[in-house]
Amino acid sequence: MKLELGTSIRCADGATRELVDVVIDSSSSRVTHLVIQPAQHAEDARLVPISLASRAEKDGESEISLNCGAADLERFDPVHKLETLGAGERRNEDPKWDVGVEDIVVAPNYAPTAFGDYAGSLDSDVTISYDRVPKGEIELRHASSVYSADGHHLGSVDAVVVDDGDRLTHLLVERGHLWWKREVALPAEAISKFENDMLTLGLTKGELGKAI
Repeated sequence: MKLELGTSIRCADGATRELVDVVIDSSSSRVTHLVIQPAQHAEDARLVPISLASRAEKDGESEISLNCGAADLERFDPVHKLETLGAGERRNEDPKWDVGVEDIVVAPNYAPTAFGDYAGSLDSDVTISYDRVPKGEIELRHASSVYSADGHHLGSVDAVVVDDGDRLTHLLVERGHLWWKREVALPAEAISKFENDMLTLGLTKGELGKAI
């Protein structure tokens, strides 16, 4: 089953949602969850078990469907979390969850006044936006980076392919630039390291060029 990130996925009641990320158990190379959200509403993303997804044929084309309605998605764990930490504060560890993809926004806690200057302290709170993934697993999104063993950026993740046991069999990587792009299929065995938002291959850039 091909899981193309950033594309539509159909619920059992006909509603569509967006498949934005996949969550992988790196020790087994098995996709465990899909990150599903309403289009343009990342704050409502849910962590959905891949067991609810299947491939279906519609109008002669293959698509991914969920064996549940759109309303049923609300019972699954939300993915995104926001935390605001004061200067020097650290985020509390959660025994159940690891941090997936994250972004950090610094928000100064001082404000402009009517006189054109600023009032308050120059210390800043840090607002952290991050995804929660099950302990020991990693998250990949569309455009996650793929690197060679010798440190070259090779391209970005476009899709993953899994077998009937949800194990990763191939990685589809988009290579090139705006004017010239192509998709390359790499076997899962070529991946030597899984990290959040990044994969490293066991091949150098030169070896990969000969292999494809």
